[in-house]
Amino acid sequence: MNQLLIASLLGGYFLLLIIIAHLTSRSATTDSFFTANRKSPWFVVAFGMIGTTISGVTFISVPGEVGNSASTYFQFIMGNLVGFWTVALVLLPVYYKLNLISIYSYLEQRFGFYSYKSGSFFFLLSRTVGAAFRMYLVAEVLQLALFDALGVPFGITVLISILLIWVYTYRGGVKTIIWTDSLQTIFLLTAVILTIYYIFSSFEWSVPQTLQKIYEHPYSRIFDWDLKSGKYFFKQFIGGMFVTIVMVGLDQDMMQKNLTCKSLKEAQKNMLTFSAIFVGVVAMFLMLGVLLYIFADLHAIQIPQKSDYLFPFLALNHMNLLIGIFFLLGITAANYASADSALTSLTTAFCVDFLDINKRPVEKRSGLLRRTHIGFSLLLFMVIMIFRIINDQSVVVAVFKAAGYTYGPLLGLFAFGFLTRKNVKDRWVPLVTICSPFLTWLTEIITRNFTDGYQIGFELIIINGAITFIGLLIIQKK
Repeated sequence: MNQLLIASLLGGYFLLLIIIAHLTSRSATTDSFFTANRKSPWFVVAFGMIGTTISGVTFISVPGEVGNSASTYFQFIMGNLVGFWTVALVLLPVYYKLNLISIYSYLEQRFGFYSYKSGSFFFLLSRTVGAAFRMYLVAEVLQLALFDALGVPFGITVLISILLIWVYTYRGGVKTIIWTDSLQTIFLLTAVILTIYYIFSSFEWSVPQTLQKIYEHPYSRIFDWDLKSGKYFFKQFIGGMFVTIVMVGLDQDMMQKNLTCKSLKEAQKNMLTFSAIFVGVVAMFLMLGVLLYIFADLHAIQIPQKSDYLFPFLALNHMNLLIGIFFLLGITAANYASADSALTSLTTAFCVDFLDINKRPVEKRSGLLRRTHIGFSLLLFMVIMIFRIINDQSVVVAVFKAAGYTYGPLLGLFAFGFLTRKNVKDRWVPLVTICSPFLTWLTEIITRNFTDGYQIGFELIIINGAITFIGLLIIQKK
């Protein structure tokens, strides 16, 4: 694809985002940055959350991962659905009742100062790592499609990507994100639907024959009943449920959008509607993955060694110009829908939880907000560059593996708060939450080396949360 065309498309796309940011950030305040003044339409939030949740990892890595683990990822998504319902019916009522801006302030009310700071710290760590992983993947694609030909180093590509996010989010915050995410979701879904249509049209089979081919293909296998396997059904299902409870219900990024709705009822409608659409969209990505492998096989195309490159390689080199254009717009939209909301939520959590911005003079808040936003932008850049050096696996695997370690303490803290009436020795909570990931790592090592081939998969986050929970029991007040 012509580099001038690619640059023009991306330039036009970001110009559109900046226009939306300008319209939504007029008369912006710190309250609109954090909560959008709690006036967001629930259906707009639900649609925009699709783009945030899908991210570049799902867009690229899930179709390619089909070649490694078939469609067993859908077992995880089935667990996600139950997790979304739990968030809607259990967690949201608590957050609305307490009228929270940062959901981690619940921990201060429940346990105390140090528990509150520990919860917010682990969110900052989790979201920074997760956002960096996602941005890394898409920066790689943009580097391959455009910047390599222009002789631009990878580091500059990442810096440009983060700068563009900062430009359209630094004033409006979540008020802007609600609307830009909806636009990005449209581009993302259009790219997938057009690619599926193109592949269907390229086959000489009828639609029923194509669907039959997909159904019979070994990569369409969903269920794995091998207890020792990391893809065992109940590991994936239960892991998916708890990962969603933690990565959505205990995550400031996702909850910040829900808390912009006008009422609890509208926030719950948003979550339930979003969850149904989300399951359908991921099923579509898995089907796309099977189709990509069938397409490559029929046309005798040698697929890339790294599965993450399958979709971009075929879309940009072996399909028509329209597919290439929408692939780039789709992957860009998927990346920025996830990364922009992550950057906004990181800024929110740090300003509210660590800088006590609401207690500072009004005239000083905007400057503090801007400096924090810049600081997290630079931090994301550094983490992405480190990840590029050390990563050697599929990004979707790396994301959830990291989440198992960083979100586990949050699961333990909130579970202890919701499920018990016990109090803890608050000063000891940071030690418990820091030791828990380390003990989880030891558990994984021991399990791998001293059992008959048993592999810990998505249940890693449950083990981590359970260790934190036990640690809190040990330091409970008599």
